[in-house]
Amino acid sequence: MNKSLLPILLLLVFACQQEQKPETIIQPWVSYDESAELAENADHESVKMRFKLIQSRISDKNQLWEDIADQIKFFSEEDYQTLAPLILEQNIPTIQNHIAEGSLTYEKLTQWYLYRIVKYENDSSKYLNNITAINPNAVKEAQEKDKNRSGQEHPLYGMPVLLKDNVNFGGLPTTAGTYLLRNNIAKDAFIVDRIQEKGGIILGKTNLSEWANYLCIDCPNGYSAVGGQTLNPYGRKVFDTGGSSSGSGSSIAANYAVAAVGTETSGSILSPSSANSLVGLKPTTGLLSRDGIVPLSSTLDTPGPMTKSVIDNAILISAMIGEDQNDAATKGNPKNVSYWENLESGSLEGMRFGVNTNFLEDSIYQENVDKIVSLGGVAIEFEPKQVDFEGFSDLLRADMKIDLPKYLDKHANPEITVRSVAEIVEYNEADSLDKIPYGQGRFAGILDTDLSEEELVQLRAELRERGVGFFEEVMNEQELDFVLSINNWNAGLAAMANYPCLTVPMGYQADGQPAGITFISRPFEEDRLLKIGYAFEQATKVRRMPNDYR
Repeated sequence: MNKSLLPILLLLVFACQQEQKPETIIQPWVSYDESAELAENADHESVKMRFKLIQSRISDKNQLWEDIADQIKFFSEEDYQTLAPLILEQNIPTIQNHIAEGSLTYEKLTQWYLYRIVKYENDSSKYLNNITAINPNAVKEAQEKDKNRSGQEHPLYGMPVLLKDNVNFGGLPTTAGTYLLRNNIAKDAFIVDRIQEKGGIILGKTNLSEWANYLCIDCPNGYSAVGGQTLNPYGRKVFDTGGSSSGSGSSIAANYAVAAVGTETSGSILSPSSANSLVGLKPTTGLLSRDGIVPLSSTLDTPGPMTKSVIDNAILISAMIGEDQNDAATKGNPKNVSYWENLESGSLEGMRFGVNTNFLEDSIYQENVDKIVSLGGVAIEFEPKQVDFEGFSDLLRADMKIDLPKYLDKHANPEITVRSVAEIVEYNEADSLDKIPYGQGRFAGILDTDLSEEELVQLRAELRERGVGFFEEVMNEQELDFVLSINNWNAGLAAMANYPCLTVPMGYQADGQPAGITFISRPFEEDRLLKIGYAFEQATKVRRMPNDYR
């Protein structure tokens, strides 16, 4: 046979195989009467779980299926089941090894996640409402990654990543969950450029608590007009998703991507990570750029990684680091740090941990403190000092009043003419049933704050001093390496102090609700946090998948 004809013949055979393979048809989503479900939750013991809406009134899931359909046209249930052991609940290095060995490709990996999203999100008894948009070019990008492998890539290369829907990605709307921004197409955020430079694939956007949980008072975490109500895979309509990065938490817990980006002002990564049995890192503000992210507070805001394992967390944050001339907070920050490379060197041996006596009534916390001691850690109990949070809400309101219009002026589509908070409040009042069924108490409260620039600078300094004082007093006195907390219970203090936090799964309550142990350290000690978190994770390995999403 003429050797020059061989590639052509192989291509024809492949084409015939593609034609002969049955086409995967996605059944259309049909909205249903959810009144019975809402009635079931009307008396939930938590006010924040008493839903008024679950399905979005302004978004159609069939748009998601339209953006997925061609990408999984010849990817079958058999393909999905065959590849599941290689992907489901696996960490990034393991998946990369499967690809290096030839048992998996980036294309198949991306298709597997897209197929899984449809499999569960198109099921009215299983859907979690955690995905708001899909990148229609994700599989095409994965195919390019397969073609251009050199063997020297960053470990994030070819990995599908989800973004919280307040992070700009040029191919999809950035909505912050709000009706106003439902068609807002903005250029890539700085951290998105970094992810793509390392070869990461943006798979899509995740739902969130609208306006990063600064819209309504006593409303459910995870609700937005664009995405509807995000649900927790460990207990649909039973357990809180945490907020505001609820969709990022719910989607990674359900294995819809390898990792997700969340954002935090005060607890918005730690809360949904612990609620969904994930590893979540709230970095020091300034480690990662905020440019191209819909803001709440320029004083406190930071993006961060949400993953199923510490090593994946270290890989994703390493990919996002960089000094950004458009975000002054990043000036002089650590650069080119490969946090994942030396995780194994982390040890609990001899490390001194501050144990909050107020938390010892929590049996899971006590069990894990005992575990840390058994692994060589030193537990130092302390009585926490009382900290005055007066002015914290004023800071958030004052910052948002300034920062949000700046984002809109720089990034919003020209046709979005509403710019000030006052104009947004007025806009929301029209047809409020569809937009904000829980009201806009927090958002409207921004209008009541009127701090001068000098007063705002002073308030920032006062809050920082109070937060640092809470941690440093005991850390210095007891020579502590870390302070131990639960979930997001000290998130406000850590935000005030600008101390990074890492939450790692530590167990489950009797009813199956996840809980996380949270390690807190001094600014820019993410490397130490990740190493200690890795040592703890490897010694405990308590994370388990949600039962209905296995």
